[in-house]
Amino acid sequence: MKTKNIMIVGVGGQGSLLASKLLGHLLMSQGYDVKVSEVHGMSQRGGSVVTYVRYGDKVYSPLIDKGEADFIVSFEALEAARWLPYLK
Repeated sequence: MKTKNIMIVGVGGQGSLLASKLLGHLLMSQGYDVKVSEVHGMSQRGGSVVTYVRYGDKVYSPLIDKGEADFIVSFEALEAARWLPYLK
């Protein structure tokens, strides 16, 4: 299976880090190779938080570049707009 790329974005305190960890565990339980990376920003003060979840047969890097995300899950409308250039 080709690698799939998911970004989960929001602001601190909304649960985006928890969501990425839960998604990563679910995908691993289905037999996928999974890489999860977290970028916190100022998460304790309501700042931007983005996590990358990549899964497939073999994943070599946890990072997603612009134009590579298959899905963006956003907990905040402004964060969705900010990260839109990363969507395929």
